[in-house]
Amino acid sequence: MTFVPSFKIGETVSNEQLYTEFSCGNMGGIRPSSTNNCVVLISDHTKSLYDDKWYGNELHYTGTGKIGDQSLDDPKNKKIAKSNTTGIALFLFEVMEPTRYTYRGQMKLSGNPYQEVQPDDNGNVRKVWMFPLTAVEEQSITQSELKNYVETRRKKVQGLPISELRQQAIKHKTKFGSNRPVTSNTYIRDEFIAEYTKRYAKGVCELCENDAPFKDKGGNPYLESHHIIWLSKGGPDSIENTVALCPNCHRKMHIVADQNDINKLLTKAKERAQNE
Repeated sequence: MTFVPSFKIGETVSNEQLYTEFSCGNMGGIRPSSTNNCVVLISDHTKSLYDDKWYGNELHYTGTGKIGDQSLDDPKNKKIAKSNTTGIALFLFEVMEPTRYTYRGQMKLSGNPYQEVQPDDNGNVRKVWMFPLTAVEEQSITQSELKNYVETRRKKVQGLPISELRQQAIKHKTKFGSNRPVTSNTYIRDEFIAEYTKRYAKGVCELCENDAPFKDKGGNPYLESHHIIWLSKGGPDSIENTVALCPNCHRKMHIVADQNDINKLLTKAKERAQNE
């Protein structure tokens, strides 16, 4: 019989409450429990630059192994990969604020594990294993949780030099934008790509080619990141599909969406991606 925790989906607990409830370890992102024949998965958005991504109710979860190529023979990765045949239950917690573990419920491996290239903790390129996991019970997060998540990700990338932003923006390219149910389905743009695009523009709108109309509280020219082919229409989250616009032009693109403007921006974005 599958272990049933006492936590409710959306409930936030401490690390001590978590490992006491599941009889698992108190550290790491993958925590097996032999007592309850389950694995607790921690998706911590506050620590690593390299993030698990949601696509609706499916989470693409990164395996364990901080240095070098990850292996499916690692006992913890193997438990996830074999969970559908062994009957081991998977339970997910998300950390959007330090020390606060929010219970997301039971997950199920919904696709074949696949490999992706990411840097390890030493900055060296390596292969990691990604596990597509679907929530057993459909769920959504609150607007407040989403705001905390986006702000946490934004702070991580703001201090990076533009060269590092470009490298990460290229590595974080996805065919489809990360999204998950909130009040409505909200697309979450990748902060490396958004920040790199705005930084590269050097304060000049890429459509009207005028200086940003004002500066933000930090004294930086205010431009907004825009996906030329909208994520909601299947556009990729990539440097080649992202530009920096002044607020006026940004609104214009969402209201008018003139094809000449779209073509101009696509050309600029592709030239920018090829020139560096």
